[in-house]
Amino acid sequence: MELHFPILLDGATGTELQKRGYRGGISAEQWVLEHPDAITDLHNNYIEAGSDVLYAPTFGANRVKLEEYGVFNQVPEYNRRLAKIALDNAEGRALVAGDISQTGKFLKPIGNTTFREMLEIYREQAEALEEAGVDLYAVETMTNLAEARAAVLAIRQISDKPIMVCFTCEANGRTMMGNDIAAALVILQNMGIDAFGLNCSTGPDQMLPHIQRLQKYAEVPLIAKPNAGMPKTKNGETYYDCGPEELASYVKDLAAAGVGIFGSCCGSTEEHIRAIHRELQNVEFLPPHPDFQGKIPLATEKNLYLLPTDLEIGKIYPCDEHLEDSCEEAEEDDEALFMTIELKAEEELDHLEDFQYAISLPLCILCNDASLLEQALEIYQGRVLYAGDLPDFDLSTVDLADLPKSQAEVFAAMDSTNWRVVNNPIPTDRLRLRDAPGGKELGRYYNGTPVQVLGEEGEWSHVRIGHVEGYMMTAYLAPGDQGVEVRGVQLSVREEL
Repeated sequence: MELHFPILLDGATGTELQKRGYRGGISAEQWVLEHPDAITDLHNNYIEAGSDVLYAPTFGANRVKLEEYGVFNQVPEYNRRLAKIALDNAEGRALVAGDISQTGKFLKPIGNTTFREMLEIYREQAEALEEAGVDLYAVETMTNLAEARAAVLAIRQISDKPIMVCFTCEANGRTMMGNDIAAALVILQNMGIDAFGLNCSTGPDQMLPHIQRLQKYAEVPLIAKPNAGMPKTKNGETYYDCGPEELASYVKDLAAAGVGIFGSCCGSTEEHIRAIHRELQNVEFLPPHPDFQGKIPLATEKNLYLLPTDLEIGKIYPCDEHLEDSCEEAEEDDEALFMTIELKAEEELDHLEDFQYAISLPLCILCNDASLLEQALEIYQGRVLYAGDLPDFDLSTVDLADLPKSQAEVFAAMDSTNWRVVNNPIPTDRLRLRDAPGGKELGRYYNGTPVQVLGEEGEWSHVRIGHVEGYMMTAYLAPGDQGVEVRGVQLSVREEL
């Protein structure tokens, strides 16, 4: 099935299951397995109302959440069975997204979980959903950036299918964990997600200003899946005060703010989806057009920063047991725009993991060991600058043996001042070469920009991928055993071609 923007998701699941008899006491996932007709009825209603994508009822089907209800060692079975129900309900009439959400775990030292452990929790669920045959993934209702990153990386380890990510935020544009949603957008879109947005927590009126702010930074389509207003109580019963037509009346403004994927969340019904579907008939999708004002977008776990390109390294701090004190010292330097730490040994990664919560300035990593740098990028929850001496080849390639077909991970690349903006692992599954009657045929970049061949070098094609923030992005690509191999993705001063 081909999908074209705008895309319509489904509506509420939890509140609709409650109408059909779910009363808690057991997990919603277990209840659905015991009452499959309830989700079948709901899915059929959403398809008939116009939904292009259904969410599999796997929202809380990770190991941590299931164990809270006394369900142990059932993650693979639950996710496979629940996804199959959704796929059977869709019957080719809609796509099915594997639904993944929070574990509720916190990273050390605030919690007792390491990032690798969190990654494994999500990978277990993603593997089962992939085996079941879901068409794409929805990571939703996130309030913790570390969990969102872990979910995205876990999915990318086993699949090259599209990933949508939605956060939920407070009125100040931050999650309950203090993450700025704009920072989350910048970090995650540079990890290769396909769409980003908001769901739950508010109605469309409160969600719209946050979406409008995100538009300035979005390189991917935005998602809006608001509640049907805010929950209220009358005569002991909870209800939501935003009706179908009122919710749908925000579609035009949301589309103008870059939303290409619509839906609704708690309190909504198939009538809300039907009203949105009607409104979408007169709406055109506005492709992403971010404006970073010629600056470098960086982010800590909490905040977004736009830095000038004419940067100079100041004091370099060791990544040691005194890193927390170093962070405080750097923050007190009124002239410091960012903080530079030097990584020399693997044991220093423990200090980065333990004290990264104290890093309040944009981070620059000085490191001349590609493997060490890769591990640091996995651990650190933000987007960093790199200032070491590693050649572009070491920054831009990884061993493809552990990656799924048509996917490689790259660390990109240089701007005109020789600063390297090192993104956390970026899957490049959107760049594809395949045999065609006329020779090699190139796929398209995520926003539909054609990949342009600049020249050939043996089996490698030198291609222009597109323009990013005023720079030309190019790469060398070749077909390989694992799909497309990538050699040297880089940003350079824009040239007219």
